[in-house]
Amino acid sequence: MRVFARTCASEVACPECGVVARRVHSRYQRQLSDTASGGQQVLIDLQARRFFCGNGACAKGTFAEQVPGLTTRYGRRTCGLQAVLQAVALALGGRAGARLTGRLACAVSRSTLLRLIRATPDPDSGISLVLGVDDFALRKGHVYGTVLVDIDTRRPVDMLPERSAESFRAWLDDHPGVEIICRDRGGCYAEGASAGAPLAIQVADRWHLWHNLAEAVERAVTRHRSCLQEPPPQPDPEPEPETPPAPPAPAAAGRGLAARTRARHAEVHAALARGLTITEISRALRLERKTVRRYATAATADQLVGGPRLSRPGLLGPHQAYLRQRWDDGVRSTNRLHEELRERGYRGSLRHPAPAHRPAPPRHRRPRVTTRTGGPQGRQLDPHSARQAHRR
Repeated sequence: MRVFARTCASEVACPECGVVARRVHSRYQRQLSDTASGGQQVLIDLQARRFFCGNGACAKGTFAEQVPGLTTRYGRRTCGLQAVLQAVALALGGRAGARLTGRLACAVSRSTLLRLIRATPDPDSGISLVLGVDDFALRKGHVYGTVLVDIDTRRPVDMLPERSAESFRAWLDDHPGVEIICRDRGGCYAEGASAGAPLAIQVADRWHLWHNLAEAVERAVTRHRSCLQEPPPQPDPEPEPETPPAPPAPAAAGRGLAARTRARHAEVHAALARGLTITEISRALRLERKTVRRYATAATADQLVGGPRLSRPGLLGPHQAYLRQRWDDGVRSTNRLHEELRERGYRGSLRHPAPAHRPAPPRHRRPRVTTRTGGPQGRQLDPHSARQAHRR
């Protein structure tokens, strides 16, 4: 739908100096997109005029007239359509908003919607009576900034490019009226708050209190780490002799994973008896070749079902008795023991694990673990949990 229109005001005020102008300099055509009507796209062909400014001292010799509520300078969309697209962009973003504008007969690209979002002025946050201040890392360990939050609304107020008392004091001078400042326990923001808002009450937030408490407990635990030995394990009572368990019933042996293993073992060996290869059996049963080979090499299904596995003796197996005897004799030099074992035929390296009966050193609880748990039955003292509780 195309609408042809022209301006007809007899006088227009200059946008620079405000002097009313009546002399027409020239006329030109503008094409504006408007909101849809009846599901059809609307285009406005507007004949606009250019005026001579009547003020000789004005920097603008001529100026183009604007229709209030319809046109803007260099705008190719009406004010109404601009407001609609801005609302769509804020609600849906780029890609989803671009798909919706196609259905609204005012299609624009996602880049246009993103530009509208960036051009939207920030809402006026007003005066924050309760202000929260903390640092954040632009580059951790090197560059830090400051974030200011309105504690009542839990919305960011401003961000400062550095973490210093001077920048915080300057911000407070430009934004008077803060009554309570919620900060960490460091001296940087305390100094800036005292200089910029001397009448404001300074408090420490809950997360920093928990965090500082956890750090203090960790330092105390580290100083007394030698007192945190694990208690020696209690010897297990000797088991009373029991009668051997009865063998499982035949019905129980045919259920679950054991039954499937036995059935699959029988299928694989039946296929081998027919003369099929491992690859052909793998394709027929839809199994991996390694799985089929494992079933084929097992003489009975009981070898695959389970049971106690025998541990391999390893390199030290034949020399365990001699090594234990030398250890009991008081020989503690690993190099000497290694040389004696080499003479007896040992081919392993010096880094092989020591005998199992060698006494282990006493274990100490790590300070970080003790700090987080607060003891074997204590409550968790974790700053991260305190941060989550503070946010909730």
